[in-house]
Amino acid sequence: MSSQTTAARVDPELLVFGSELVLDPQVSADGQRILYRVLTADRNADAARSHLVTCSWDGANRRQLTDSGHLDTLARWSPDSGHVAFVSDRAELHAIFVVPADGCEPRMLARHRSPIAGLAWSPDGTQIAYTCSFDPANPDESDADKRGPSVRVTRRRDYKMDGVGFVGEARSQIFVVEVASGQDRRLTAGSDDYALPQWSPDGRRLAAMFGPPFRARLALVDADTGHTQPVGPEGGPVSLWAWSPSAARILIAADPQRTYQLDFHCHDVATGETSRLIDDPHVNPLVAVIPIPQPPSMPIWRDERTAIFGGVRAGACGLYRLDCESGQVEMVSAGQSVIVGFSSDRSGRRFAMARSSLDRQSEIAVVDLGTGEAQTVAGSEAAGAGWERFDVARAGETIESWLLRPADFKPSRRYPVVLDVHGGPNGWYGYGFVPHQQALLSAGFLVVFANPRGSAGYGRRFAGLVFRDWGGDDYLDLMAVLDATVERPYVDADRVGIFGYSYGGYMTSWTIGHTDRFRAAVVGAPCFDLESHWGSSDIGYAWDDVQWGGPPYEQPDWYRDRSPSTYVHRAHTPTLVVQGEADDRCPVGQAHQLYTALHEAGCETELALYPGASHLFFVSPEARPSQRLDFMTRTVEWFKTHL
Repeated sequence: MSSQTTAARVDPELLVFGSELVLDPQVSADGQRILYRVLTADRNADAARSHLVTCSWDGANRRQLTDSGHLDTLARWSPDSGHVAFVSDRAELHAIFVVPADGCEPRMLARHRSPIAGLAWSPDGTQIAYTCSFDPANPDESDADKRGPSVRVTRRRDYKMDGVGFVGEARSQIFVVEVASGQDRRLTAGSDDYALPQWSPDGRRLAAMFGPPFRARLALVDADTGHTQPVGPEGGPVSLWAWSPSAARILIAADPQRTYQLDFHCHDVATGETSRLIDDPHVNPLVAVIPIPQPPSMPIWRDERTAIFGGVRAGACGLYRLDCESGQVEMVSAGQSVIVGFSSDRSGRRFAMARSSLDRQSEIAVVDLGTGEAQTVAGSEAAGAGWERFDVARAGETIESWLLRPADFKPSRRYPVVLDVHGGPNGWYGYGFVPHQQALLSAGFLVVFANPRGSAGYGRRFAGLVFRDWGGDDYLDLMAVLDATVERPYVDADRVGIFGYSYGGYMTSWTIGHTDRFRAAVVGAPCFDLESHWGSSDIGYAWDDVQWGGPPYEQPDWYRDRSPSTYVHRAHTPTLVVQGEADDRCPVGQAHQLYTALHEAGCETELALYPGASHLFFVSPEARPSQRLDFMTRTVEWFKTHL
């Protein structure tokens, strides 16, 4: 058991409009400077804004590189550290700009109507590769009919995507722009998506994610012709990759069996052979911390044998060294925090990390792996909760759990508590700052959360225990965590609430149909009726089949027995339902079904719908600030009213 205390509290208003997030640190090739973005919320525009900042390795000589009136993202140093390329909305559309590292008016290189991603400088600094959606029906990106389409037609399964909407035949392709002239060209074509291109050290090829979600492979793309050659593991998603310094090998993190535990593989470029380096190291390579708006940080080779990667283990993130010959994994830097992005200098010695912790929302930390010296160079003041970590043993498993306490906590008082269930189910909670939890703490609630079986960061076996058992032992794990929580003398067992979003929304709606121990519930974007979710989610056909063991027509009894919709008529818990109307991951119809069923059951209920909001709007710092504020305020008020 371990604990920590702090003194300040942060309410929803401060969390949305009074916070600055520091994100996406990039170390210059020589290790002397750091580039990062500062993200804020603009109340008047009801939009996120971000600008770029540079500083010396020790945090001194801080300089704002771009102004604060735009959304500047994906900033990347040129190979010689003399310029910075970034993506911005300052050209009204989506555009790539380049600016001298010492400051000047940014120069636009290319712009598109669709969002730009995957910015990568060529090794010689003359070109920048990136990805952008390309629609064969509108190749010149002409103005759309303001009346909107009269009909949308598709013959594909992957015809929509959460956060984007209907995509039809449009797919993300690789483009290359010349830095000197601004002349750009589309490098790839076809009916598959490309993402996150990474140049080979010799500049001849790019390695990029290629193919449909959950089955994506790695592809080698000729930098001149666009010829594409799929390589590496097949069957499951490739998530991370990096060229060795000689370009002879590519390190690949993939999950061919779709087990939600990534393993490292090594691809020999000359022979075309791929070998598996490790099998379930109980450290899950860190792909991304949802929903932080930045791409995953790729592994970094230090020499021809070793590489550094970010990983999560038991709710905590760290940097790990991988021996690419033996497969041995060794921790080199860790702490009680969650890393949301990192980079290093050319030598792979100096690293900068964006991270959060249970008492700090956002900071940039640096570490020198040669000397071990570490310090924080930017970030928010310490704020948030006191906390305690504890374990609960049940049915042969150890469930790691955390209890957060309000800033003015007094052990002589009795407090209401809210159980917060994470999404996934192969997501995870840990030592990270979660805004809605902090909002509840500011209102005087305790918050307890845990990593029940199925959570990532505990190895392949543990992650797989939830497959075909939604609402089974995962539910019992969470109830055991709550039982252990209410044994504390300062917890009021008669004032208990439950919150959950996505899979957490599934678990919350499942729970209120199986017990009356909760006096209030907040359900966000639930998987409520599993059969209709399979057919309506943007990933249902690929993701649901893994989680639930196949499509509903093969096992109708299981889908019925494990759907919260089967039991919610028994619910008595006052329940707030919240949902983004543009959610394609857990479509809004799931919330409509739950809300209607609760009314039919005679439950006190309320439905809050957020126009234009996608699945993760409630935690995304780039979502509409007014919607994030309303979500947190409405959630807190619901629990205050009923607890």
